[in-house]
Amino acid sequence: MSDMQDTLLLGSEGIKKTILHGGTGEIPKFITGAKVTFHFRTQLCDDDRTVIDDSKVVGTPMEVVIGNMFKLDIWETLLSSMRIGEVAEFWCDTIHTGVYPLVSKSMRRIAEGKDPVEWQMHTCGMANMFAYHSLGYDDLDELMKEPKPLYFVLELLKVQQPSEYNRESWALSDEERLKVVPVLHGQGNKLYKQGRYQEATQKYKEAIICIKNVQTKEKAWEAPWLKLEKTANTLTLNYCQCLLRMEEYYEVIEHTSDIINQHPGSVKAFYLRGKAHMEVWNEAEARQDFSRVLDLDPGMKKAVKRELAVLNMRMQEKNEEDKDKYRGMF
Repeated sequence: MSDMQDTLLLGSEGIKKTILHGGTGEIPKFITGAKVTFHFRTQLCDDDRTVIDDSKVVGTPMEVVIGNMFKLDIWETLLSSMRIGEVAEFWCDTIHTGVYPLVSKSMRRIAEGKDPVEWQMHTCGMANMFAYHSLGYDDLDELMKEPKPLYFVLELLKVQQPSEYNRESWALSDEERLKVVPVLHGQGNKLYKQGRYQEATQKYKEAIICIKNVQTKEKAWEAPWLKLEKTANTLTLNYCQCLLRMEEYYEVIEHTSDIINQHPGSVKAFYLRGKAHMEVWNEAEARQDFSRVLDLDPGMKKAVKRELAVLNMRMQEKNEEDKDKYRGMF
């Protein structure tokens, strides 16, 4: 630890900074589009200073692009007070740490190889679209229920200006983002046809996030917003079609229900939700969804008839199985 124990309060409320190791040179320019590479360690403010996340343990530093609605805005503020090579500890009050569990979840999934790296953190606040009631990690669920102040220990490794590196899809302007969407959509469809469902979901998801990014700047329910909403729903339903093939039935029910709540005329959403209900033995719900499909689009009669035949067969099999089970009990 260095002698520089002076606590600097950065211009915003609820942050205290302590420099642990001085950096070199001037403070770099943190302009929009600059790519910042740093190590971080997140700790609780308890007696043990319990470590929640540590990028050094994972082995790869974090990279963020400034100004990209990066999910944890507070990190931008903290990093922009640092010099290259500096290590500093920041105490941040609850107002700054509320979304941390969502950010942490996507970082952990990347580290575990569950989400591809190019997703790194550019879910831009849309994380909640893909985050459910449980984050899948007990310590994060705890923090989500009851946000606490946190310590972030950051080590600034490098800052690259926008001209110095290749920008990826999340670092694009709105106009560029909207051009990327049909390309990703097409790639997703192609992968789906080849049976590469996992890869297809990534393309659809990236396209959805590009749209949602642009959509947040439009006024809800007005024409430009609705146009984007329509595209996002189409992509979400394609995403759900992949999930059906991947047997992620509850996730399908979740996403299709979100669409149905906002747009009760979506035939495909009812159809996919019906299929998912059927897979998890929700007979009444499946029948209800299929009958909505017919109300909305009588042209779907053949497809629905086929699904209902499968449903009837399944329920019959299940009843037989249940009967056998009970017979075995007595």
